Amino acid sequence: MNGNLTRSRWSGYWFILPSAIMLIALIVYPLIYGAYISFFDTNLTNRWDFVGFKYYIEAFSTPEFIGKVYTTLKFTAIVVAGNMVIGTLLAVVLNTKIKGRGFFRAILIFPWLFPEVVVALLWKWLYDPMYGLFNHILLKLHLISEPISWLADPKVALIAVAIACIWKGYPLIMVLASAGLQSIPKELYEAAELDGSNKLQSFRHITLPGLKPVLLVALILETVWWFKHFTIIWLLTAGGPVDTTSVVSIDIYQRAFEDFQFGRAAAFSVLVLFVCLFISFIYRKVMADEQ
Repeated sequence: MNGNLTRSRWSGYWFILPSAIMLIALIVYPLIYGAYISFFDTNLTNRWDFVGFKYYIEAFSTPEFIGKVYTTLKFTAIVVAGNMVIGTLLAVVLNTKIKGRGFFRAILIFPWLFPEVVVALLWKWLYDPMYGLFNHILLKLHLISEPISWLADPKVALIAVAIACIWKGYPLIMVLASAGLQSIPKELYEAAELDGSNKLQSFRHITLPGLKPVLLVALILETVWWFKHFTIIWLLTAGGPVDTTSVVSIDIYQRAFEDFQFGRAAAFSVLVLFVCLFISFIYRKVMADEQ
């Protein structure tokens, strides 16, 4: 009897063992190894000079890294705000009884299905100062007198990159908000209509509170995702011009694979991890308080 109980108790551990091994190999080990090499000045082969917390202190004491964190926060705020507003509004519009609703849903979700490399190349062509569509339209409408170098002008480069990322990211919010709208009872809208509420008041007092749990989760996912984003920014500007789009992820990549400063890059990566954990903690605390 005792032997059967023991085998039954251990059988559960055997079932989760493959998943646990994969988790340790793909997530836990890289995290620990990354934190380990952040304490060394190393080329990952024959030089392992222990430097302690030198790179962490350097990160907080040099304005260069703090400036890149500020650029990353600014980029993240623009993209997340754009995704949340556009995605939510489109979900609300598509939740009404408009003609061709299924067609528009299929079309509007396309950007989410494209690989990030394809999105970056597409927007690189749209922004091209010589052959790009935007300059062509603006010149035809006589809104500008000469082509704009969208990705080479420090004044507009960050906004231009953020717009491309918003185009890629809003469909996720639209899908999540559309699912959340299905959980709001129709009776609430009927009661509000009987009380004389207009569409804007119904949206403010019924739709937004009903979507709040979904939007808060989406806000966490979006913030963490875009804070560490790399692909589209790198392919569009590679961090330029004059570092105006040089976010933390690009700085880490350049230090590791162009300057071969693996220890410094690992230290900055650990700091990004803690920033993402801090953002998640803040949002989760806000969500717990709301509940």
